[in-house]
Amino acid sequence: MASSTPMHFWSPEIDPAHPMDCTQAERYVLRRLSSGSFIAIDGKDQSLVDVQSADEAYGFHTHEAALRVAGELNRLGSGAVDVVKFE
Repeated sequence: MASSTPMHFWSPEIDPAHPMDCTQAERYVLRRLSSGSFIAIDGKDQSLVDVQSADEAYGFHTHEAALRVAGELNRLGSGAVDVVKFE
């Protein structure tokens, strides 16, 4: 029987005292597979908006956080979303 407890992975790039703050300069963005546009957060009402440039997209500092959000958007039926490392 599979455990329902989530598994937590540690990586040397992540400070265990601050697991959502990456110690290395990394940035991940979300991209819609259907259109190739990137996802940003509208400053007015906090809704999701499509933008054409990764520079304008909302940036995640850890791959894990970006994967969580992409999985949730995919689960909610917002269209297929992929995580892209932005350098």
